Amino acid sequence: MLKTALKPRWIAALLLALVISSVFVLLSQWQFSRSTQTAEQPTVTTEEVKPLISIFKPGETMFASSADHVVSMTGRFEPGKQAIIRDRLQNGEKGYWVVDAFVVDGAPVLQGAGATPYTVIPVARGWIADPAQARPAPSGPLTLTGRLIPAEAPVVAKNLPEGQLAVLSTAELINIWQVSSYQGFVVSFSEIGPAGDVGAHAVPGDLKGISVDAQPPNQNFNWLNLFYAVEWIVFAGFSVFLWWRLVADDFRRENEPEFEDDFDDDPQPAGEAAATAGPNISTKEVQQ
Repeated sequence: MLKTALKPRWIAALLLALVISSVFVLLSQWQFSRSTQTAEQPTVTTEEVKPLISIFKPGETMFASSADHVVSMTGRFEPGKQAIIRDRLQNGEKGYWVVDAFVVDGAPVLQGAGATPYTVIPVARGWIADPAQARPAPSGPLTLTGRLIPAEAPVVAKNLPEGQLAVLSTAELINIWQVSSYQGFVVSFSEIGPAGDVGAHAVPGDLKGISVDAQPPNQNFNWLNLFYAVEWIVFAGFSVFLWWRLVADDFRRENEPEFEDDFDDDPQPAGEAAATAGPNISTKEVQQ
């Protein structure tokens, strides 16, 4: 069969099959890259500082169009409403976030049972290594700038020290603080009062500033493009298989006469020979 495969026409056919399979492999790679390509999303400038009350309202669910924005707001911290969020990493070290309730000036007031005449938003003011390092938030009017982050889902955590929480869940904080709140929180970048910036990023101390960046867009996996990528690989293998099958058929055709000659030289089976010969009766015996 190797002798048949080395014929010029089959060598040329093999080269053609390899060229076709290479094209199919390139198409497969293109489809695979398309399957993991991030879908185009509308351009959203998250680093442009915008007023909180202009892009997000109390009681609303936070969508991607609002999340990760750098926002500004004026107001004051509510005394006595502070929480310590445990298990927070800062430069590879595990510690705590200090979270205080910030009363937002001009924020819509929620209606209903238990609603307060003002609305707060939890503010993660900074990171500490030991919960004993937590200090009260500064008093007086402030202009606060930070990144708006979706609230974390509540979890069941038992045997936590008083004032500590496992996650920064606004639903849990609303029950603890008994106030109307936004469904999200802000990581503080600056807190400017009459005397200047009093935030963790500007004032040296135990409270360290938290640095968070905007989250990258979600990468969607396109299963249809993945199917096409696998399909092109199958086509590439089939082109080479088809060449091999054609060579094999040519090899059989070349050797069929030899097989037929061998078949004709075979001795006639005994049963067929006996049937052909028939009974050995002479003409004389028939006349008698």
